[in-house]
Amino acid sequence: MAFLLSHLFLVSLFLSSCTAAVGKKSIYVVYMGRAANPDHDHPGDSHLQLLASVLDKRDRVSEALVRRYKHGFSGFAARLTKEAAAKIATKAGVVSVFEDTLLQLHTTRSWDFLQYQDEIVIDADDATTASSPDAIIGILDTGIWPESESFGDKDMGPIPSRWKGVCMESSDFRASDCNRKLIGARYYNDSSPSRVVVHEGDTPSPRDSLGHGTHTASTAGGRSIAGASYYGLATGTAKGGSTRARIAAYRVCANNGCRASAILAGFDDAIADGVDVLSLSLGAPAFLKPDFATDPIAIGAFHAVDRGITVVCSAGNDGPSPKTVVNAAPWILTVGATTIDRYFESDVILGGDDNDNDKDKKKMVVKGEGINFSNLQKSPIYPLIEGGSAKASSSTSDDAKNCNPNSLDANKIKGKIVLCQNSDDNTYTKLEKMMEVSSGGGVGLILIDDADKAMAYSSGAFPMTLLTSQDGAKIKAYINSTRNPVATILPTTSVNKYKPAPTVVSFSSRGPFIHTANLLKPDIVAPGVNILAAWIGTNDSSQVPIGQKPSQFNLLSGTSMSCPHISGVAANIKSAYPAWGPSAIRSAIMTTATDSNTDRAPITTNSGSPATPHDYGAGEVNPSAALQPGLVYETDTNDYLQFLCNYGYKISTIKLITSVPTGFECPNNSSTDLISNLNYPSIAVSKFNGKESKKVSRTVTNVGSKEDRATYTVSIKSPSGLNVKVVPERLVFTENDKKLEYQVIFSPSSSVTKDMFGSITWSNGKYKVRTPFVVSSEGAETVEG
Repeated sequence: MAFLLSHLFLVSLFLSSCTAAVGKKSIYVVYMGRAANPDHDHPGDSHLQLLASVLDKRDRVSEALVRRYKHGFSGFAARLTKEAAAKIATKAGVVSVFEDTLLQLHTTRSWDFLQYQDEIVIDADDATTASSPDAIIGILDTGIWPESESFGDKDMGPIPSRWKGVCMESSDFRASDCNRKLIGARYYNDSSPSRVVVHEGDTPSPRDSLGHGTHTASTAGGRSIAGASYYGLATGTAKGGSTRARIAAYRVCANNGCRASAILAGFDDAIADGVDVLSLSLGAPAFLKPDFATDPIAIGAFHAVDRGITVVCSAGNDGPSPKTVVNAAPWILTVGATTIDRYFESDVILGGDDNDNDKDKKKMVVKGEGINFSNLQKSPIYPLIEGGSAKASSSTSDDAKNCNPNSLDANKIKGKIVLCQNSDDNTYTKLEKMMEVSSGGGVGLILIDDADKAMAYSSGAFPMTLLTSQDGAKIKAYINSTRNPVATILPTTSVNKYKPAPTVVSFSSRGPFIHTANLLKPDIVAPGVNILAAWIGTNDSSQVPIGQKPSQFNLLSGTSMSCPHISGVAANIKSAYPAWGPSAIRSAIMTTATDSNTDRAPITTNSGSPATPHDYGAGEVNPSAALQPGLVYETDTNDYLQFLCNYGYKISTIKLITSVPTGFECPNNSSTDLISNLNYPSIAVSKFNGKESKKVSRTVTNVGSKEDRATYTVSIKSPSGLNVKVVPERLVFTENDKKLEYQVIFSPSSSVTKDMFGSITWSNGKYKVRTPFVVSSEGAETVEG
């Protein structure tokens, strides 16, 4: 009897848990395509009626509704059960329904370095005239720290009259915190009566509590601040790419990430507010592979670009593996990351041999990299030990070698410098390894790490440096050949004009784009390693050297840092050419990029291997040249409609997404192969079997001045095994012929078994307009719309 009662209790518990699972509610985004009245602040009751049609009678619409999208596109976010979400997806007018996913952040000298790269140096700000309108950069990120000097408005003119945004107030943010530089600030929290904050544990406010948004905003458009540094490192003038630009901050991210529903709200408001450029240093991890109709960034960016806004996004930090690039829709300008010519050196000094009387002669200096403010003595007096020799009894040898948490015997490392490996599996962070050593009484950490070469890790006051495996072998040999090995770790010094630079850093996500191999992504690369920019006033005290005040600036790495570099360049182009649309701005940036480094050699990865357009797209941005591109490749919404047809979407879905011209239908011959004909500043051809030729068309627009020679001739750089022909070989522009078309014919001269890269360059003697191409034998994943 007792068994039966117990069994019945377990059954009832199981049934109740199933019922709870079925009835569990999550926030879903309901995307309904174009907004019927995009400039109307009070849409009809269609959203409420649609939501009510799927709710249980006991549920109230006002409590289920989280927010509406009504400016650039139509839709809403609501708390729904999985069953209700599935039901609403079948309703007329609904493009897609997807759960409110959590996206992640892609987390001075850089601008000087980019100018140094230029053959002809033009100050980007001087290229615009006093009468040029100031561009407005919208930053969708973690908010902003308004007190930073980077956002001061001294000598700035009135706020542009086209600006329609607001400066939202909160308990720690006043309307007066905005000014003529920081002209807008918004944040997003749940609109339900309970006022539950979307990001739990965060204060609903535009104020940045993480620092990421402040850093990216100042990189894109911060004022020039002389004497900036990170506790004496990277000393110089900190400035944004467009120092004249206005900034609008949209806080869509917080401590736990960035909600899709908040990102879409940021897009929706920014479109109505009147921004010119949108900068997003965030995105989905590569493994999620969201499709365009369920990717909040792709959705928001489509409607922003449709309204003339240039959208710049980070490519992601999942490199160096191929097919990891994200934010790769053709209407997005996608940015990878490179190094600059600055190196943060923290050397290891090894002691001499115990048996040698002239020990100073035997001291060896091993170059390391890292950001630390070590207070160790400069003489090598500290005992040196390998992590594997300090294994805790409960640990494995492999964990001890890597100094993983709970792997070291504190009695064996106390007072010593520890040499550790950093395995490639990224199971534990550098911080966790550092804490394992410091908590056990170790006085310093030498970490062998080839993957993160060129990216200095900041360990604050704790002595820590990174070495390559080649240099690590020298230290191991010293330990094994010396009875009492000793060493010290020196504090960091900045080394400028380090060569070669740029290199494509390992973490930068790579192409080809997983959803279509007929579109080359990323588009461009820019500095993203150890970038000095503004920081929040409540920064981590553990990073502050003894006796110093918290720094107003910080050094960060990631495609998060490269993205705002391009946003700043885009803002300068928009200021110089207000009538240019997003595609012309993108083209100017891409076709003037460089694929060589400071040694005038081809760009490499930071491991030294040759880099390809799958790594860097068109190349490293050239801010000056981008202001004078000569020719541009232009696309509009109709071109993107054709892209969606070729990608696989049905015309019924496309008509929901946006307005289509009367009579527009997807052609019967729509195919992913035809994506290669999208009028893009790069060319990608897939499924090239080496048996037949493929032809690709492009159209260029002459934007040079009347004084410039209007005849352009072509030069081709092609790999062995591939014949490339351009027809015609000369383009002659006139007053009546501003746009001219050409074809590129790819023919095999041998079997194709690997990706082949090259470029096509048009030149009139003054401008060089370079278009990279990739020809591949492989295809890509397809989608049914």
